[in-house]
Amino acid sequence: MQQDYPTPGRFIDPLTDFGFKRLFGSEPNKEILIDFLNQLFLGQKVIRDLTYNQTELYGNNEDSKRAIFDLLCTGDNGEQFLVEMQRGRQDFFKERAIFYTSRLISEQLPKGNKWGYKLKEVYFIALLEFTLEESTSEQYLHDLCLIDKVTGKIFYDKLEYKFIELPKFTKTENELFTDLDRWLFLLKNIVKMDKMPLFMRKSVFEKVFKIAELNNLNKEERMSYDSSLKAKWDYENVMDYAIKTAVKTADEKAREDIVKNLLLNTDFSISKIAMLAGVTEQFVSDIRQELK
Repeated sequence: MQQDYPTPGRFIDPLTDFGFKRLFGSEPNKEILIDFLNQLFLGQKVIRDLTYNQTELYGNNEDSKRAIFDLLCTGDNGEQFLVEMQRGRQDFFKERAIFYTSRLISEQLPKGNKWGYKLKEVYFIALLEFTLEESTSEQYLHDLCLIDKVTGKIFYDKLEYKFIELPKFTKTENELFTDLDRWLFLLKNIVKMDKMPLFMRKSVFEKVFKIAELNNLNKEERMSYDSSLKAKWDYENVMDYAIKTAVKTADEKAREDIVKNLLLNTDFSISKIAMLAGVTEQFVSDIRQELK
C-alpha cells in the first residue's frame, strides 16, 4: 500500500539531509554557519571565515576505514570544524566521534614527520535528534574536552566536542534570550512556520528564511528535498510502528518505560506519546514531572 505523506510547509526542514546541507553547507552562504558557530562558542573563540573541505577521508591503505562527514570546514586560524546532524541514536556514536576527530588530527601530520607535533584545534559539533543514554538531566548542550579528573583542569584545549540534544530544547518564544536560543528554536520549528517571526529580525535569520523558502527551489532541488523529507518521514513512521507493536504486549511497567524513553528521546507532544503508548495524557504528564 502506498504511504501517505504530510503536505510540506512553506519552509524546508533543516533537520533533513538536504535541508541541513542547504542551510549550512553552501560556500556562498557560509556566513550562516559562521554565525551559528559563533553563537555556539559564545566568545570562547571568534570565527571570521571558513573554507569548506572535502567530506570524505581515505585511510593510508585498503584496510583503513573511510571517514565520511556531513560538513567539514577549516577556520581562518587553521582550526577544523566537523559539523554533523544525527537523526537517530547509534550504538557507537561516541566511538565514531572519537574516530573522526582522530582521523582529522592524524591528517595534520605530513608523512615521515617524526618530530613536529604542533597541532591545530579540532572541534566536533553534533546536532542530535535524540538524547544521549547517560544524559537524564534537562541540560541540552554538552561541552566536552580532555580534563584532569582530579583537579578538573583542562588537560588539552585543542580537541573539543559540542553535542546538542535537540529533544531537550523546549523553550518557547518568550524564553529565547540569546541568539543560540533563537537558532535552536529555528532549527526545530521553521518547518511549522508560515512566515519569519518578529523576534528573528536579524540579517542572518532573514537569509536563512529566504534560502529555506520552498518556492525558491528549482525542479532538481525540489526533487532532492522531497526524497530527503520522505526518508525522514519513513524513519519516523517505522519508529511509530515499532513503538505501537511494543506497546501491544507491554504491561504497565513496560508502558512506563516506553513513555520515559519517548519523553527523553523525542519532541513528541504529550498527546502523541499518550496515543502511541496507549495511556492517558495525565499518565504521561505525571512521568514527565518525575523526570524533572
